[in-house]
Amino acid sequence: MKTYINWTAVAIFLAASAPVYAQKSISGGTAGSAAVGGTSASTVGTGGTSTSPTGTGSSIAAGGSAAAVDGKAQSGTHVNQGNGPVLNSNTRAQAHDGGTFSRSQTRTKVKAGEDVQSTTRTMSHEPGSKPVKSTTSIGR
Repeated sequence: MKTYINWTAVAIFLAASAPVYAQKSISGGTAGSAAVGGTSASTVGTGGTSTSPTGTGSSIAAGGSAAAVDGKAQSGTHVNQGNGPVLNSNTRAQAHDGGTFSRSQTRTKVKAGEDVQSTTRTMSHEPGSKPVKSTTSIGR
């Protein structure tokens, strides 16, 4: 007498008896640019976090650039680990030529396994005109 094993039934049994682990992933970011006259400034910030049965991982990235035809331009990025499982970034870029200027700033925060927040603010101004402002946000 031969015994046959229904492997499909065994696979279903094993899958039903194994614990189910949900993977949670969150990612996002913001970016912006401003330009007027011979100046321009742009910034970007992005991050992500993922939780799986083997642990939680997070990443953050940011950068910016500025340019001025005849004036001065500068940009800088600061990234650090905050309190607990938090990553922060702050990027600023600005360019000016006399009274004409463009600036952009992006702040991003990644809370491991929970949340990604990012805000970008831009502004450009030319003497004799109203400033042009913009804000873009994700997260809370």
